[in-house]
Amino acid sequence: MSSARWLQDRPGVLDAAYRATHTVLQSVEPLLRRLGFERLGGLFETGERWSKGPLFDCQMCGQCILHSTGMTCPMTCPKNLRNGPCGGVRANGHCEVKPEMPCVWVLAWERAAKMGDHGNEIHLIQPPVDRRLQDTSSWLNTLSERDQFRPAGWISVDDIGVVQHG
Repeated sequence: MSSARWLQDRPGVLDAAYRATHTVLQSVEPLLRRLGFERLGGLFETGERWSKGPLFDCQMCGQCILHSTGMTCPMTCPKNLRNGPCGGVRANGHCEVKPEMPCVWVLAWERAAKMGDHGNEIHLIQPPVDRRLQDTSSWLNTLSERDQFRPAGWISVDDIGVVQHG
């Protein structure tokens, strides 16, 4: 098992790292805003490619939802599905398009159950990907709220809340 896969299978550790990073970035957000998100883009994009690329096979969608999907990148799904599996998950839990590959959503569901704070976010319905953000920093997009675009008629997650199961 690769070290990346070993770490992915410990989403609680990754969730703690996510929360720490989020806290640090929120605390320095006023400074980052003054410096200019555009000027910092290359630095953040490089950092995300080097860290999230090898660990999560990050596709640099610019709207990272790892914390909502069991620290499993849904963009690695051959169909780029962001809201759960297609109807083609094989009986062994593998992908219908790439039979040698475990279904991203089977992994996401299993890993979300092992998470702390963000585990229930697997139940959220994610908005469509804004392709204009491709190859940009998801951290900067979150801080600047560029990733908050919603198509006309889309109901915000904040408007419906998190569904609690259990």
